[in-house]
Amino acid sequence: MSESLRDQLLKSGLARKFKAEQPKPAKPPHKAQPPRRERSDIDLAKAYALRDSSERAERDRAQREAEQRAREKKERRQKLAALLDGKALNAPDADIARHFPHANKIRRVYVTQAQLPRLNGGELGVVQLAGRYLVVDLETANAAREIDAESLVLLCDPMENAGEDDVPADLVW
Repeated sequence: MSESLRDQLLKSGLARKFKAEQPKPAKPPHKAQPPRRERSDIDLAKAYALRDSSERAERDRAQREAEQRAREKKERRQKLAALLDGKALNAPDADIARHFPHANKIRRVYVTQAQLPRLNGGELGVVQLAGRYLVVDLETANAAREIDAESLVLLCDPMENAGEDDVPADLVW
């Protein structure tokens, strides 16, 4: 005949024999002791507390870094605005669109007939400030690059080749 499931578990070591419960000595009724926590519960609670404090510290550090970057960006914008104040060469009668790539899109700035060869020759540059593209002289463009390299969006190098597709920079389209 086959063995019972209990006997099979005992033989495999997955179960242990239970001893007959012995009556525990009675505790005096006037001393009510709090239940003792097991050591694994304490360790687990400490681990959760440690993980929570480290996650909180990481969030605080990331927030401080983000605030610092935002302050630095604001200061760069203010310096750039002070630099470009009154130095923009954008003409109200400009009618020639000079296209250039910026932020994965083709953008344009309007220049005059006299400004176009200077822009393509590297004597003028284009700086972005507050969503506008400003035509500035070479000195101002280099100063803007020192303040914030991302603000200088177009400064042609006259010594550079036309590019991979051999399209001249002064092509009007």
